[in-house]
Parts: sequence; C-alpha cells; structure tokens
Amino acid sequence: MVVMFVDEARIHLTAGDGGAGCSSFRREKHVPKGGPDGGDGGRGGAVVLVAEVQTSTLIDYQFKKHFKATRGTHGKGSRMDGAVGEDLELTVPLGTVIRDDETGRIIADLTHAGQKAVVARGGHGGRGNTHFATPTRRAPAFAELGEPGEERWITLELKLLADAALVGFPSVGKSSLIARMSAARPKIADYPFTTLVPNLGVVKAGEYDYVVADVPGLIEGASEGLGLGHAFLRHIERTAVILHVIDLTGGYDERDPIESIGAIEAELSAHAEDLAARPTILIGNKIDMEGAREASAAVAAWAAERERAYFPVSAATGEGMESMMLAVGEVVRKARLTMEVSTAPYQAVYVYSPPEDEDLSVEMTAPGEFTVHGKHVERMVVMTDMNNDESVGFLQRRLRHAGVEPALLRAGAVDGDSITIGTVSFDFDAEGADEV
Repeated sequence: MVVMFVDEARIHLTAGDGGAGCSSFRREKHVPKGGPDGGDGGRGGAVVLVAEVQTSTLIDYQFKKHFKATRGTHGKGSRMDGAVGEDLELTVPLGTVIRDDETGRIIADLTHAGQKAVVARGGHGGRGNTHFATPTRRAPAFAELGEPGEERWITLELKLLADAALVGFPSVGKSSLIARMSAARPKIADYPFTTLVPNLGVVKAGEYDYVVADVPGLIEGASEGLGLGHAFLRHIERTAVILHVIDLTGGYDERDPIESIGAIEAELSAHAEDLAARPTILIGNKIDMEGAREASAAVAAWAAERERAYFPVSAATGEGMESMMLAVGEVVRKARLTMEVSTAPYQAVYVYSPPEDEDLSVEMTAPGEFTVHGKHVERMVVMTDMNNDESVGFLQRRLRHAGVEPALLRAGAVDGDSITIGTVSFDFDAEGADEV
C-alpha cells in the first residue's frame, strides 16, 4: 500500500467541557435538615499530540479537520464527583512542529519518540454547592457550571530529522545517490521532478551510521515559494550537513556546474541564513558520463581554491561512493558534536500555556457600552448559572471583589450602561445591585 506523503496540515481542536457541579442536600432518616452534599463536575478531556516513530506523514489530517475530546460528567448528590473526560491523543511523526494558527506562535516541536504536547486543555469541572457553604450561608442552593474546553486551529509542519540532506537542481541524480548509499528505493527516472516527496535512507559506512534525506529538486526562486520551494526547503533546516549534488554533464538544461553551485546556495541562504554556514560537501555526480571528467576537474579546482570538500562520484557505477560516504560520516560526527544542545530538561509531556491577559481591563466599545477583559473574570461568568438568582448574587460579589466595579467607574461607566463580560451582558449599577 502506497501512503501519500503529507508534510503540512491545518486542524481544529476542541477540548472537552468540564461537567457541572451539583446542588443537592443530604437527605437521611432522622436528619431533617441535612447540609449541602453536591459533588463537583469532572474535568474535560484534553487534546494531546504524541510523536510516534511508526508515523511518517500527516495524511491522517489531510481530510479530517475537526477533533474533539470528551467532556467531564456532572457531579451528583452524596458528594459524588463527576468522571474526568478522556483525553484525545493524536499521533504525529517525529519532527512535527505545532503552531498556533491565530498567533503564529510555536506551541511545541516534537522531536523525541513518545513526546507529548497538550495543545487544548479540558475545561475545569464546576464546584458543587458544598464549596459555597459558610457560617452565614448554610444552605447554598447553587453550584458552578463546567468551564468550556479550549479550542483552537493549529498548523502542523513536518520537518524531517536527518543527519545530511541531498540538495540540488532536478535530475542531478539525488535519488540514484540515496539508493546507492542506503536501502531506500525512491522512484528514479530520466526526467525532471521525478522526486515529489522527500525520501529518507540509513547509511552504513565503516564505523559511521547516519540518516540521509533526498529532498526534491530545487529551482531558482524556491526560497520565494516558486515551485514547492518552502515545502521542500524546510526539510533541510534540521540537517547537520548539506550534500550539494552537481550534475557534471550539465543536466537537461545544460547548466554550467559551477554556476549551479552558486544558484542553489543562494536559495538556501535566502530561506535561512544559517543554512549558508552549515557544513557542506560538494558531490559531482555522473563522473562516468562523456565529458564529465573535464567538468569535474574545473569544479575540483574551484572547490580547492575555496577550501571546499568535493567528491566526484557515479551513482550508476559506484565510482567514488565509498570515500564520499566515509567523509560524510566523519563530517556528520563532528557537526553533531559542535551543534548547540539545549540545556532545557526534556519533557515527555509539554502543556501549552497560551498567553493570558490576566490583567483586568475595560474597553469602551460604544457610547454607554463597555467590555470587561480578563481571563479570571471571564471564567467566573461562564461558570455561573444565570438562571439561579443566588448564583448570580454570588457572582456579583466575586466581581466586586475582583475589582471590576472600580475599573468600570474609572473607565467612565455610569448607572444604566451596558456591560459585557464574555458572553453575558448586564446593566451597570454602581451600588452593586446589577441586573443580569
């Protein structure tokens, strides 16, 4: 079965809502006035992305775009808490970058097998009425609603994890090289753009083991998105060594081999500046072809003058392959030793914490209309049962304690103005008798 290679996807995730708390009272024989015994609602399930070795493509997210975790169940009497919602785990390949679609912020970069990222957190369960009993309020007849689960659009980008990447113009023989170097069996044909997706191969040369990626042929303007430039160039970003393949015969467009070096390197530098400084080995392919040895001599002189490593080879006959593969292994080893290593502790589970505006703020949206912003106060409102007068009264006191009323007065709100918090609107009363 042939699996389509998909390296980018945009999906919508919704975590489970929290269950509602229960408002109930203890009822037993000979206990005529039992106290509150409502249980809490269960927390909603989270949406978790898991990096898995066996997964190599984002094809699962090409057609299905919406995913939702289960909600927590409601609390019950006798202090019975609701069940926690089940987390929804979605598998992605190693090397997947998760990005918040709205802000563009990178949520997580999953590069280890089993690494997880909680990208949408389940809503908190509402508290049962047992939490609201006080010496002066012994029989609270209200409980909290469950908090809605987080939801967001995210973009998944797969960047291959390879030690070295074969780059060059179309039809220079990259696929033939990776087939000769490893057990990879890419599609090979004698015309441009045969390779449409990256291929990975494990190379064993002497004491060295390393992974090589065959990246589809680049064209001039790839860094600006021409062809599938950006889609292909991002697969080179993680590699320690770049293997720049040159067609010594000039290729289908009879391009000068030395000119082709500068053209490809300009595209790499334009895509990411650090790619130009990455260790690079020049590989002149098709040395067995007519006229190739003269061209190779010119490339060798050009490379020697600039102290660049150069190996003439033939993927067809195997000439020069062994020495080239050993040299690549040594450069990979040195590059990996010198690459910057993160000092941050590895996290098997990463919980995404979106930027939160915890600072209370008030915005005048129109004359006589104000909107209150703040994660904390918005959560208070969304978890309040607006059909229960006692619950609404409790919310009013909480909002006053949180500083909402003084903030509205400072913003110029007067009695009768419309105040919106989250999805709820009410008329402002400076005396605290808000009518919701």
